[in-house]
Amino acid sequence: MIHAAVIPAPHQPVEIREFPEPDIAPGGMLLRTEYSEVCGTDVHLWHGRLSGVPYPLIPGHVSIGFAEKIRGEVIGGDQQRLKEGDRVVFFDVHRTCGRCYACAVTHTPTKCPSRKVYGITDGAHDGLFGGWSEAIYLEPGVIVARLPDAVRSEDYIGGGCGLITAVHAIDRAALKLTDSVLVQGTGAVGLSIVALARLSGAGVVIAIGAPGDRLDLARRMGADLTLDVTITTPAERLERVRAVTGGRGVDVGIEASGAPAAVEEAPRLVRDGGRYVIAGHYTDAGPSAINAHLDINRKHLEIRGCWGSEAGHFLRALQVLERHAAVVPFRDIGARTYALDELNQALADAESYAIPKALVAPQRRARA
Repeated sequence: MIHAAVIPAPHQPVEIREFPEPDIAPGGMLLRTEYSEVCGTDVHLWHGRLSGVPYPLIPGHVSIGFAEKIRGEVIGGDQQRLKEGDRVVFFDVHRTCGRCYACAVTHTPTKCPSRKVYGITDGAHDGLFGGWSEAIYLEPGVIVARLPDAVRSEDYIGGGCGLITAVHAIDRAALKLTDSVLVQGTGAVGLSIVALARLSGAGVVIAIGAPGDRLDLARRMGADLTLDVTITTPAERLERVRAVTGGRGVDVGIEASGAPAAVEEAPRLVRDGGRYVIAGHYTDAGPSAINAHLDINRKHLEIRGCWGSEAGHFLRALQVLERHAAVVPFRDIGARTYALDELNQALADAESYAIPKALVAPQRRARA
């Protein structure tokens, strides 16, 4: 039997339950979980803020582990056959159809109606489809990859889903060399966006967030200027941003906070003709008031959404880690590791912003 941590319903305490080891279909794999994570989405799941979630649920949509059992042939992202014992990561989105209007016509597979996501849209009754478990069933067709030898497990899970989302956000921002970049939010997504903006050749990178330890980490990730949203006013932030951008405002703003007020503030911080990407509003946090004339049209401002991620973002995140994890501290985003029986505390810590990200080590035995 395999132990897993389950959210039985919104606002209910996490429970440890036992599940039978699954039968593995040809092309499938049983992954012995080394690490998973507690991200902002998991807090939203705990709060019941996502619609259509099939509770009870085994959360944990980005994970890493060792291939314990493989049936048949499984080819990784490097086009090499995976073997039992390999250290493996996987893209959490599966069952995207490739044939619907979103997939085939508009090329927006993140909006495919058949799309499923490990740890979010697959319930515990469907099987071991979440990383808060001693083992994960990777069904045939899931995109997998052998983790490069140069990348430590802590590097990968520290970046986690935030890094994969950040790759997508940087794409949506269409960054050019020397662009000035503002990142709103210094959680896991925002910290990774700061790092990728710096690696992409940004001229100046500004991070707005809190608390102080996250701002310290943002500077280590590559931010030139950090502003604490809790002790500065919008007017003070505007003055500081204008001071380092020649009075114009930033070329690109990227929202990664999930706060409606961030969207309201951004048009004043982005230059005329600039670009603004909204990546942090994964759930409905309420309305944001924007003046269409002053904030968008008169500024000739371009606003883009950023929903989910695609397989290419996952595979490119691995390339980023292989090249840069030795010097960019992605691992430090994962500030504390919890056992399965500690996940109620992990959720509380994530909810209160006590740490940038909680990691989950399912092989730690649950205490009696």
